[in-house]
Amino acid sequence: MFEAGGVGQGYGQGHGQGHGLDLVLDIGKTRSKLLVLDAQGQVLAQHDHASRVRHDGAWAALDTADTADWLQQTLAHLGVLRHELSRVVVSAHGAAFAAIDPAAPADAVLRADGGLAWPVPDYEFEGFDERAPDWARQVGHFAETQSPDLPRGLNAATQFDWLERHAPEAFARGQLLPLPQYWAWWLSGVAASEVSSLGCHTHLWSPGQDDYSALARRRGWAARFAPLRRAWEALGPLRPELAQRLGLPRGLRVYAGVHDSNACLARYLRSHPRMTLITTGTWIVVMVPGAPGRGLQAELDQLCNVSVRREPVPTGRFKGGSELHKLCAGADPALANAADLQRLVGRGVMALPGFDDQGGPFRHRAGQVVDDLGQVAVATLTPAERATLAALYCAQVTAWLIGRLGGAGPLIVEGPFARNPVYAGALATLMAGPPLLLSTDALEGTARGAWMLLHWTHPSLGAAPTGEAVALGGEGLRRLHQRWCDRVGPALARDAA
Repeated sequence: MFEAGGVGQGYGQGHGQGHGLDLVLDIGKTRSKLLVLDAQGQVLAQHDHASRVRHDGAWAALDTADTADWLQQTLAHLGVLRHELSRVVVSAHGAAFAAIDPAAPADAVLRADGGLAWPVPDYEFEGFDERAPDWARQVGHFAETQSPDLPRGLNAATQFDWLERHAPEAFARGQLLPLPQYWAWWLSGVAASEVSSLGCHTHLWSPGQDDYSALARRRGWAARFAPLRRAWEALGPLRPELAQRLGLPRGLRVYAGVHDSNACLARYLRSHPRMTLITTGTWIVVMVPGAPGRGLQAELDQLCNVSVRREPVPTGRFKGGSELHKLCAGADPALANAADLQRLVGRGVMALPGFDDQGGPFRHRAGQVVDDLGQVAVATLTPAERATLAALYCAQVTAWLIGRLGGAGPLIVEGPFARNPVYAGALATLMAGPPLLLSTDALEGTARGAWMLLHWTHPSLGAAPTGEAVALGGEGLRRLHQRWCDRVGPALARDAA
C-alpha cells in the first residue's frame, strides 16, 4: 500500500516541551475520547464514551451533563497519571455553540447545568429546518461567508435565528462561545472563542474579511461572543474546585482548543504550509490551505473553512464512506485489490455518481455502474470486484474535487482510506505529479493535531509520520477517468440548468 520512509517519521523525540503529561479531550458527536500522552506524543491511556443527546426540552440538546460526569469519573480514576498532568486541550465537533453566565459561581460547573445559560442545541434537531421566510436574504451572498446553506442546524446562524424566534428569553442570556471553548471554560473558568469553529460553515464568519459576518454583527451575535484566542494559547490553570475534587494538579494549564477537522489540518500545517489534506471516514473532506477561494461553488457543497492560523481553507467534501459501503453492497471493503482493479479498468467498468443524497457535489444525482457495453448490475460483480470498484469510485470523486479546488502537492490522506490500497493507489495515479502521502500514525488525526497544539510554538516539533502511496492502474486508469469526467461534467451542467 505504501513505501516506508516517507516524509516526517516522528514528532521530534525529546523536544523539550517541559515536564509532565498531556491530556487531550476529543468531544465528538457520536463518541468522546480522553487521552493521556507523554511529551513525545506516545499514548499512555485512552478512554472512550458514547456521546448522548437529550430530547426532553424545547429542542434536542447535547447531553453535556453526561459528558461532564464521564470526564470527572475518568479523570478521578486515572491513577498516578493524573498527578503528572501538565497541559490539557479540547477538540470538539462543529456546528455546536454554548452560552455561559460569566458571573456564575465557580462551583457552577459541578452542577447539572454545567454553568450553561441554555442547553447546547444538537445540530441534527429537525426543527431547525423551519426557517424564517426571508432567511436567504438575511444570510446574504455566499461570497461573504463562503458557507453553503445547509440542512438542519449545520449552519450555526440557523440555530441562533431559530432560538431567537422560538425561545427569545432563554437565548438572550449568556455569553456565546464554541463547543471546544465551552469545555475549556468548564475546565479553567476563562471564556474564549476561536476561529476554526467560528469559521466552520456557520454563516457567522467572513473568511475573506477575517471577521464576523454582516449577519452576526447586525443581529448582535458577534458582540456576545467571548474574546478571540489562538487555539494553542494557554487560558489559565485548572479551576481550583475541579483540582480539589478530582485530585488533579492545580498548575494544570488549560489551552483554548480547536474544531476537530481543523485539528487534523493543524497536524500538518507546520511541516506542509501548502498542501492538500484528504481526511477520510464517513465523509471524505478535501482541504486546500493557500488555494484561492474565489471559484468556490455552494451548489457543489464547497465551502471555506478557517485554519487555526486564521487562514481561509477552500474545502470540498462528499460522503465517501457511506458511498463506499453502498457500492460494496455487503462486500468487505478490505477485499479491494490491484488485480481486480486492472480487470475492471480493462472492461471499462466505472461507477457514475452519486450514491448518497446527504452531501457532496453529486447529491442530487442517482448513481449507476456502467461498462463499455452499457449499464452493469452490481449484483453480477464478485464481492472483491464490488469492493475494488467502490474504492476506485471514491478515488475518482476525490481526484475530481482536488482538481476543482486547485489542490497542490503534496497530497496527504488521513483516516481509514489511507489503509485501502486501491483508493490510495488509484488516487496516486490520477493525481500524477505531486507525491501522495499516507498517514502511518497509530493515533487518529484529530487527537494528534490537538496534542500538537500543546507544543505548537516549539521549533523542534516534528512532522506527522507518513509513507508514500504506490500508484496502481497506470495509463489505462487515466483514460478511464477521463471518460468518467467527460460524463460527469455535462451531467452537472444539466442539473444546474
